[in-house]
Amino acid sequence: MMKFSLDSQMILILLAAFTAGLALGAFYFTALWHTVRRLPSADKPSRLLIVSFFLRMGLVMAGFFLIMIAGRWEGLAVAMLGFIIIRKILTFSLGPQNLAETIH
Repeated sequence: MMKFSLDSQMILILLAAFTAGLALGAFYFTALWHTVRRLPSADKPSRLLIVSFFLRMGLVMAGFFLIMIAGRWEGLAVAMLGFIIIRKILTFSLGPQNLAETIH
């Protein structure tokens, strides 16, 4: 069984993974928000959704893959935590409560 020690190097690795998760989440959900806002004026909205989905998903999955191969599973878990936290932050800041302000 592997013993887990939280030394300064591991703390830096986990902090970097958390920051990377925040960045990946910010990219993914901001790009999703821009895609949804462009749908009404798009010539082919279904193509916009599909292309946007595969680009967003591809980049985020590549980022998580790089985090995973760069370290142990703890880094991936912390990156996922950062991804979820930024989702909550962006959902609150860009969510429906601000939609009425952008329309008026």
